[in-house]
Amino acid sequence: MAPFIPADPERYAFESQVRECYGRCAYSHKTQQKMAEGCASRLGHIKLGQIVLSALTTGGAVGVVFDRNSVVYPYATALLAVSLLVLNSYVKDIDPGEAAQKHREAASDIWNIREAYLSLLADSRDPTIALADLRQRRDDLQTQLHKIYRIAPHTSSTAYGRAQDALQNKEDLTFSDAEIDAFLPTSLRRTVKPDPGPAS
Repeated sequence: MAPFIPADPERYAFESQVRECYGRCAYSHKTQQKMAEGCASRLGHIKLGQIVLSALTTGGAVGVVFDRNSVVYPYATALLAVSLLVLNSYVKDIDPGEAAQKHREAASDIWNIREAYLSLLADSRDPTIALADLRQRRDDLQTQLHKIYRIAPHTSSTAYGRAQDALQNKEDLTFSDAEIDAFLPTSLRRTVKPDPGPAS
């Protein structure tokens, strides 16, 4: 199918701008998701480290009780206790769990704007909707997006790279007609499955 290009230069310029806004929102949403995943993964590693250090520290303390002549147990237990203290202090200052929740909330807010841009793109193809009304919706979305970005947590270049990989290579945001049809009732599907023919 040939790409549709609006004949009206003003509508073409409008659509081009909204397409760009939609693309930026898609990347922002995915990057916030990747940041949330990274923070959650870091939290899991930290909790695992706390459990392991706590277990080893307890084991060392038990060793000290039952082997009072040992030189290894006291020093090893002291070292493990200090390591656990450092790790707990790190978690107290930088809370990955709270950071993950903030990134999830930002992703959720941006998702809503992204879908609104998609609806705006679809409506821009309707000639009965005045361009002035479409522009007003675009301006409203920009205002909402500014409020979200103002309080959204910062992201990293690593998370952006992962988002880029997910969107471009793994097609996280796009679906084929057949994939969408699988979730829809027959009356709303666009693709027709080939008739398997009479059963033998």
